Amino acid sequence: MDGKVIGTGPYRATKLWNETIKLFRGGMPLRRHWAHFRYYDCSFAGSEAVDYLHELLRRNYNFGPEVTRYQTLQLLRKFLKAHVIEDIKGRHGSEDFEDNGHLYRFPSSSPLKSFPTRPLLRDSTDLPRLIRWDDYEELPQRENIPPLKSAVMTSDLWNKRHSVAIGDVHECKLIRRKEITPKQVDHIWKSMTVAHLQRVLGLTSLDGVLNPTHVNGKHIVHNVFSVNKTGIVILENKAEDMPYWVVSAMKCLANWPNGNESKQPVYPGFERDVLKTVADYFQRLKEPLLTFHLYEVFVNILSLLQEQEVATEALQFSCLLLPPPNRRRLQLLLRLVARVCQNPHLPPLNDTIATRTLMVQMFAHCVLGSVDEMDLDELLATKLVTFMMEHHNTIFQVPSKLRRQVEEHLSHLKRVQIKYAGSDTDFSASPAFCKQISRVESEEQKVIGTQTPLQALLEGLIADKELPSKDKRKRLKQFQRSYPEVYRNRFPTEESKAAVVPEKTPRLKPHLMFFNLKKPFQPFQRSWSFRA
Repeated sequence: MDGKVIGTGPYRATKLWNETIKLFRGGMPLRRHWAHFRYYDCSFAGSEAVDYLHELLRRNYNFGPEVTRYQTLQLLRKFLKAHVIEDIKGRHGSEDFEDNGHLYRFPSSSPLKSFPTRPLLRDSTDLPRLIRWDDYEELPQRENIPPLKSAVMTSDLWNKRHSVAIGDVHECKLIRRKEITPKQVDHIWKSMTVAHLQRVLGLTSLDGVLNPTHVNGKHIVHNVFSVNKTGIVILENKAEDMPYWVVSAMKCLANWPNGNESKQPVYPGFERDVLKTVADYFQRLKEPLLTFHLYEVFVNILSLLQEQEVATEALQFSCLLLPPPNRRRLQLLLRLVARVCQNPHLPPLNDTIATRTLMVQMFAHCVLGSVDEMDLDELLATKLVTFMMEHHNTIFQVPSKLRRQVEEHLSHLKRVQIKYAGSDTDFSASPAFCKQISRVESEEQKVIGTQTPLQALLEGLIADKELPSKDKRKRLKQFQRSYPEVYRNRFPTEESKAAVVPEKTPRLKPHLMFFNLKKPFQPFQRSWSFRA
């Protein structure tokens, strides 16, 4: 690579490259070697470097035990071309590293690559904000419906008194959000998925890892809902699907020896030809299944593989970002690899390489790769594909937490709520601030918060001239039973009550109404003499 600065995307891959070089340079045993009748200090043989680096990579959690000796040899050849090492005569670049007794050494210059500059988002416009209750419409009022008449009080009067009782409350109207469009639903899924992915990756920002403009919310929605019973994505456009002959070949291998649907004659080596047919299709794809845009996301996940649950959750979110055709191909490919590796009835697919190692190495580069052909692509892809193959059933499940939060948010937007006049935002979303106070202040606020509105209600009831005296006395008695302390403070004596409350007019019986009520009441027996 000649130490050139790579593209802005593969930041994590560059970090792993530098870390691997540091481990190799810091641990590789150096000693005196003899060659061509002279000795060379601080040198190592090619076979010694392969042995040491191979064991180093196998023990490193970023690469794992799946690394082969051939992959280690390929990496050392890249080291030689990038001048991480040089032969004993100082040659590098055009030379080819040999797994034998040829001598090599470390150059005095630094072999580390410079880190690419991470692009910073200038603003947050690329991340769609969640739809809030700021966008609303008033519910249409029912017209031509006469108001219900009350024998006690009008609705306007009741609203007035009720508002006084609970405090200074403005006029309110029922509102609801405008009709949510499919595009807005896509944005909600996109925003929440990206936010969850950033959280599980443990990053304060996705700058340099994921460009939100490359995330399509419609793809996420399709991957969540357009699936069959087994969770495989269903494509609307059949032209985007894999050719029938590829699917048939994959079924043949996955269900061996009962998967030969075409009833083709089976000959020695038939299963190897079927595998080659599948491999040719995937290796000819123009882009890895995990796409170039998501390369840095999946490389970052490699650092989480030691924590299985965290890594699985991260892969669940990141795989939702894939275009549906890619997600479908990846699902079917990983299921094929897993079944082939676990099928004891399948003959060996290679004379020298184990079936599991062969399958992972054959398809690793079809799954993960960078547009700049990074030096560690093959090793990183091998590690990731191995993990995804072992957990493919869980990786392609939709995170229940994400689905629940999106559904709750959409349900909240569709509900009818109350909006008070003069309020620009949703009442429930308005900020609240708490301040610790003493117990005395708390008791005082209780009195102010409860008695003051009730006192105002009582005064309003007293001052209401439209309310008949009978109804007013009845309401006052109800108030006295409900709030005796407030009532007693207002009317400490009967005289104070008589000053503002009209007295009850006595009612006479009909047969006594002809008496002169101004004269003193006559004894009852005189009525008998009168009638006699």
